Amino acid sequence: MAKLSTLDGGSIVVDPETIAGLDAALRGGVSEPGAPGYDDARIIWNAMVDRNPGLVIHARGTGDVQQAVAFARANNLVMSIRSGGHQIAGHAVVDGALLLDLSAMTSVSVDPVAKTARVEPGALLADVDKETQAHGLILPTGINSTTGIAGLTLGGGFGWTTRKFGMTIDNLLSAEVVTADGEIRICNADKNADLYWALRGGGGNFGVVTAFHFGLHALGPEVMSGLIVHPISEAPALLRELTLLTDTADDALTVWTVMRKAPPLPFLPEEWHGKEVLIFAACYAGEMAEGENAMASLRALGDPIVDVISPHPFVGWQAAFDPLLAAGERNYWKSHDFAGLPDEAISTLVDAIGHLPDPQSEVFIAHVGGAMARVPVGDTAYPERSAHFIMNVHTRWSTADKDEACISWARKLFDDMKPYSTGSAYVNFIPEDEVDRVGNVYGANMQRLSEIKARYDPDNFFRCNHNILPAERDVAAE
Repeated sequence: MAKLSTLDGGSIVVDPETIAGLDAALRGGVSEPGAPGYDDARIIWNAMVDRNPGLVIHARGTGDVQQAVAFARANNLVMSIRSGGHQIAGHAVVDGALLLDLSAMTSVSVDPVAKTARVEPGALLADVDKETQAHGLILPTGINSTTGIAGLTLGGGFGWTTRKFGMTIDNLLSAEVVTADGEIRICNADKNADLYWALRGGGGNFGVVTAFHFGLHALGPEVMSGLIVHPISEAPALLRELTLLTDTADDALTVWTVMRKAPPLPFLPEEWHGKEVLIFAACYAGEMAEGENAMASLRALGDPIVDVISPHPFVGWQAAFDPLLAAGERNYWKSHDFAGLPDEAISTLVDAIGHLPDPQSEVFIAHVGGAMARVPVGDTAYPERSAHFIMNVHTRWSTADKDEACISWARKLFDDMKPYSTGSAYVNFIPEDEVDRVGNVYGANMQRLSEIKARYDPDNFFRCNHNILPAERDVAAE
């Protein structure tokens, strides 16, 4: 028997016969606690999330997703949804809930003539990159190949090629969605357009996406990319120069800044291992010769310890940071958006790097804009379209005894940087304890999101997420 949490705060016990019937109706099957497949589904990227769902449904296709939604609705169950399992907040797994596991739905089908791809929600970015690059095409996504495509897309999606080709959501042509009523809906610019709008940045609030249909772009198989490593002592001057450089940068050029203790990378002199450094991570989404010219000013800054900018396979560059972001470590993030980086903000950042709570912890700052910034604010649920900087305070450590020190450090830096921020943030970087921040994330788009939520999920069935509450009905008007 399985004990499952209900939406009204109670619980029910589901008998073995009912579970057996559910299992027989599914292509993928179910797992109770202790059974094969149960731990594989509940253990996710962030080791701070160690929760025990009451039952797991392993979906193999859209029909299984429909069955899961119907079973949960019929029994008034809390249901969480796991795709790639990479979200920092860990909403994929909830104690006592029915866990819908989409991780087996990994198909990626590319049409090289139309330059499109159909991608299932369990696919990782590595799956997408390998299939699209087989045809010399790419989808703008993130920077870590083990990230899931579903969570990344539904929150917005940005990375090395965003300035050139837009966000992941800007390349979403349509989606197949199972909504709270169990119906399968195709949404695009012409059909269920309000749902299509909401999915592009509104997270998992509106249904379970069972297939994404993306537009692709020609790029690769190699890109000019790599790292430039500087001593942290040069960071104030370098960051000031970088803000000037990015103001006029070619859309194809993306530069992210990472500040941390230097890992033992093979190309770094051993005497720098474990010392604080500033790293420029750069990628040019265009022709090699043009990339050489576009990066010349960046490479001329300061006196670097090492410069390893060169042609790299795009698939390899997309996975370059995977070793520093492997599953199984404890992680906590805090994030701000900035219109610019004034000297006071730079000083605050550099000072904090001198007090890192763990050698695995870091701060990265992504510069976005270009094609992303040319999309009007109201065109998608994701609202922050200006050319700006996105900061992620990424604390990462191995053992629970360091929880307080690492989390406190991240929160302090977040608070110290708040005076320089725009007040907005990237929803995929928000931890579980920032429930009150969701409204600021969506800004002027929040009201419309609430209205669409009320249309497709009036009971807030999909609530295990950065939740958008349905707008209250005006009974008098009805």
